[in-house]
Formats: sequence, C-alpha cells, structure tokens
Amino acid sequence: MPFLSNTLSRVKPSPTIAMSNKADELKAAGGDIIGLAAGEPDFDTPDNIKAAAIAAINAGKTKYTAVDGIPELKQAICAKLKRDNELDYTPAQVSVGTGGKQILYNALMATLNPGDEVVIPAPYWVSYPDMVLLAGGTPVIAEASIQTNYKLTPDQLETAITPNTKWFIFNSPSNPTGAGYSREELKGLTDVLMRHPHVWVMTDDMYEHLAYDDFEFCTPAEVEPGLYNRTLTVNGVSKAYAMTGWRIGYAAGPESLIGAMRKVQSQSTSNPCSISQWAAVEALNGPQDFLAPNNALFKRRRDLVVAMLSQIDGMVCPVPEGAFYVYPSISGLIGKTSVGGTRIVDDEAFATALLEETGVAVVFGAAFGLSPNFRISYATSDAALTEACSRIQKFCAGLTG
Repeated sequence: MPFLSNTLSRVKPSPTIAMSNKADELKAAGGDIIGLAAGEPDFDTPDNIKAAAIAAINAGKTKYTAVDGIPELKQAICAKLKRDNELDYTPAQVSVGTGGKQILYNALMATLNPGDEVVIPAPYWVSYPDMVLLAGGTPVIAEASIQTNYKLTPDQLETAITPNTKWFIFNSPSNPTGAGYSREELKGLTDVLMRHPHVWVMTDDMYEHLAYDDFEFCTPAEVEPGLYNRTLTVNGVSKAYAMTGWRIGYAAGPESLIGAMRKVQSQSTSNPCSISQWAAVEALNGPQDFLAPNNALFKRRRDLVVAMLSQIDGMVCPVPEGAFYVYPSISGLIGKTSVGGTRIVDDEAFATALLEETGVAVVFGAAFGLSPNFRISYATSDAALTEACSRIQKFCAGLTG
C-alpha cells in the first residue's frame, strides 16, 4: 500500500501475539487447545492492589496526571530501587509509562539516529530489534548459545561493540530463556562496558522477582556503580504482581534522558492510566509476602516441564534460573516428519505442526533470534502443563525420518 511508511516495512507483528491469536481462533472453533505462548501469570492481581484501585476510583482520581507519572508513584519507585537494588534515584530521574514496552520505546525514540547501533543478545524478547528499527537505529545481534545456557560472554559483547554502538540492551532473567546472570557473570559484562564509555545500558529487569533456587538477582548499575550515569534501569509491575493488563512500566536514569523520554510520551499517549498508577503505588509500597509462595509455585512448574521435556529424544531443555519460560533446543528433531505429514524443516514448522496436530501452542525460536528452539510459558496450571508436555512427548515420539 503506497501510503504506508517505509519504516513500517522494516518491522513485523509480534510473533508471540500472533501465535496466541491463532490458538484463540482454533479454541473458538471448538479445538482442544492448551496455550503456552502468552507470557503472563495465571493468577489474579493481589486483593490489596485491586482495593487500592477501587479506592482511587471512589476518590475521583480519574483525571489526567503528570505525563510520566504521579509523584506518589515516582516516590514509591525510588523507595523500591533503594530497598531492592541499592540504587539511589530522585523522582526527577523516574519515568512511568504504559507498560515496560512504552518505556523502552520512548528511550530508543529519544536517543537513536540513523547509523546508531544497539547490541542485543539473542535469544531476545521479540520486540527489541523491531523497536530499534522503528526508532531508526540498527540492531546488532550477538548470539548466545545453549553451551553457556543462553548467556552472552564478555568476549561476545566486546566483539559486538563498535564506535557506532549507542545502547546495549540487557535482560535478566531472560524472556525467552529464563536464563539469569550471576553477579560474577554480570560483572564480566560491565567490565567490558566500562572500557567503552560511549555505550549506554538499557536493562530490562521485568522478571527481577521471579528467581529460583540459589539464584540472586542483580542489575548492572548495582554491580558496577561506574555505569550509573549511563544506565536506564527498566522495570514494571506486570509479571511479579500479576498486573499485565494494568499496563504500568517504569524506568530510572539520568535526568536528561528522562526528560527526553517525557517529551516523546507527551506527544504520544500522555499519562498512563491514573487508576493503574494508584494500584502500582500499593503494589510497590504494600505487602510483598505473596512473592515467595508464587515463586515456589513457578519453581514447581518449571521442574515439571523441564523433567518431562528432557525425556524426549532429540530435545535438550536447560534449567532456567528465573522468569517463567523454558527454551528447549530441537536440533535433534530437524528433518523429521510428523504423523500429520509436516516435514520439520525449522522451528516454525515444528510449532505450527504441534499446534495443528496436538492443540499445544508454543512460540518458535526464530521469533527470538535463535534456532532451532521453541519457547514455553509455564505460567499456567500444573494440570495443563502436564497434559501439554504429554502431548509434546507423543508428538515427538511420532516423528519419523
């Protein structure tokens, strides 16, 4: 269509949303579908947070707010960053947006010029490269491997950085792999970044509170204080607080960058939902005691899925440190043919055949920049996960060739 922007032709719709939509369509048509594509907790927002939203409605807090967040929420964010991450910020250094995605987008739109490069480790969250492209920058993909549990090494980061690098996007625990960097592993990366003062760090900490076993979360500016003045620390309430639909994300960073992001937001969405902001104040300031039992539930589900998938010949499923995803390799299944006659030429063919022949919806690895793999979200019931993994086992057992 000639009237569409040339920029739009450089990006694609979110594959995770596309897979979820396809599963929903099949379900609506009467199919027995188990959706493991969407990345959101299956339990409800805590009652105290919902009560705070209702109280805000009843108090008439339904008007426009400051473009990038009410003072009470900015103060709660500052307190959270000090409490959890030993980072000192003022409200003037904080931006609140309509989900973490808008925060990331605002930052890239406010800073990228043609020719600017953004280093993105793969596997990556599907939106990172496309947001860079929309903002006029160039994504530079640095591939991590299953041998390092999908974590980027310092040497790989060093190799990816050029004089044109403006940002390094970092996500731990990771979507899609669940891989979490230890303090020592992260220090290896921050040491590289300290040698390149022109590179800024955009750290997506959305899965901070979803950490298992003896893994301890840490964030770049906490590990290396020398990066404080060129780090944008991004987080939100979506995952840990089961508030995906409330759409509140936030970031803290240098005041000049926050001001530029505010300018972008002022000409796009303006303020995030006022009610959601007051709910987020309660989320951050209120009781945090539900996090531990939720994590215990997720850990049990992780162990269930890893154990069942690890029984499949030709599939390797690393144990993730956090988030609620697993990212198995299916390199041993490529080239085989399904019972339904589909040749598994790549991970997209695998995911499509799996959905059409078994009713299990997953997301193929090419969407995340590393193949041949697929992503499962285990943020659903034990019963659904057990049934889904049984179907995957049966599907893989039926592959021939």
